[in-house]
Amino acid sequence: MIAIIPARGGSKGLPRKNIKCLLGKPLIAYTIEEALKSKSISRVIISTDDLEIAEISKKYGAEVPFMRPEYLSSDISKAIDTYIYTIQEIEEQEQININEFIVLLPTSPLRECHDIDAACGLFYNKHADSVISYTKEHHPISWHKFVNDDGKFEDIFQDNLLKNRQELKESFFPNGSIYVFSKKIILEGRYYSDNSYSYIMPKERSVDIDTYEDFELAEFYLKMKNEKQAHL
Repeated sequence: MIAIIPARGGSKGLPRKNIKCLLGKPLIAYTIEEALKSKSISRVIISTDDLEIAEISKKYGAEVPFMRPEYLSSDISKAIDTYIYTIQEIEEQEQININEFIVLLPTSPLRECHDIDAACGLFYNKHADSVISYTKEHHPISWHKFVNDDGKFEDIFQDNLLKNRQELKESFFPNGSIYVFSKKIILEGRYYSDNSYSYIMPKERSVDIDTYEDFELAEFYLKMKNEKQAHL
């Protein structure tokens, strides 16, 4: 299976975050390295519009067979269009057919190669349309509210508002780390179907970096991981 790592140059929340230095390495390097360790991945393809990101990615062992066009690199561009473009370009240039692929976002540096392999294994074993990584929500979603401009809160959910946490069903949310797709479902413009499955990951491997605070949290977890490995 090929892996696509989408990494455009623009980022408003945390400028240049895809190559921001995290404990001595560019952020994108963590995703490339784990993808290359995976037994399920045959090629690691970077989709970028940025020459510096392309050069750094190649340094760490990824392929950059072409640059992403400008119309797929703006703040309003849809990720799914980038995936379709990348797959179709590879198919056309190399005269091959790609039936499934995995997307690994560079903003999730804590996922490990065994997560990738487990998600791919689930995809094949279930003959799934997609497998997407999730992590547990630690507060019941029925506690969530809308807050209007005056600061007043409004209900989102009407049920279970007075129940204790222990009485409510656990919920999960996508952690942005792993997306295994069949080409069929992506060409239909969807990520999910009735034949989609979740791969559950723990909180300490589920940081999705969008802000400086996220970056610091990822740094904290990585330091903890390194310290544990040093004592083994």
